[in-house]
Amino acid sequence: MILLDPDRLSRDRIPELAGQMNQDNRVKAVLAGTSFLMCSDFSGFISALKAHLNKPLLIFPGNSTQLAPDADGLLLLSLISGRNPELLIGEHVRAAPHIIRMGLACVPTAYILIESGRTTAVEYVSNTKPIPADKPDILAAHVMAADLMGFKAVYLEAGSGAENPVPQSMIAEARKHTRLPLMVGGGMRSQTAVEKALDAGADYVVVGTLLEQEGSLSI
Repeated sequence: MILLDPDRLSRDRIPELAGQMNQDNRVKAVLAGTSFLMCSDFSGFISALKAHLNKPLLIFPGNSTQLAPDADGLLLLSLISGRNPELLIGEHVRAAPHIIRMGLACVPTAYILIESGRTTAVEYVSNTKPIPADKPDILAAHVMAADLMGFKAVYLEAGSGAENPVPQSMIAEARKHTRLPLMVGGGMRSQTAVEKALDAGADYVVVGTLLEQEGSLSI
């Protein structure tokens, strides 16, 4: 999956990048969203992407303002690794009437932040602590809870621009405790990092910062 940040991607680059993603069979879906939205026209950004994509386009919302009717759906993220009630239920309540009005399909997703060696935007903005990267038992309990609570997917997040990706051992631990689709993102700067995540049990690997820096699908 490719994650595009509306605060970092200019509209004039969308046609070229969309063309690359359309032609790359490894890309299964495109995610769009950000931790801290500065873009004044999120809906317009989604519409511009949709006009050039032939891949599913899903919103990856940082908060309830990141909604748009032209998307194919959204990952309804609950930050279950944190204890901030706004990101467990508050933002969802604000978003729900608009999601229903727009007719957006939702994938309820257990969003789990893993320590990555530095403070990332999602950690700072969400005001939550990540799970330590050497505590697989804590991660296992969170994944078990996600299954019991009826989530439809699990997302392990090291954070945009993470110093280190989610360790293989943590991905394998999550895989051991769920049959739900498992997404892993953050710190994916090379083909090797992607392959290691997939080998450990990830169903999807999310690449974002690398694409922004390189300007193309270089992995």
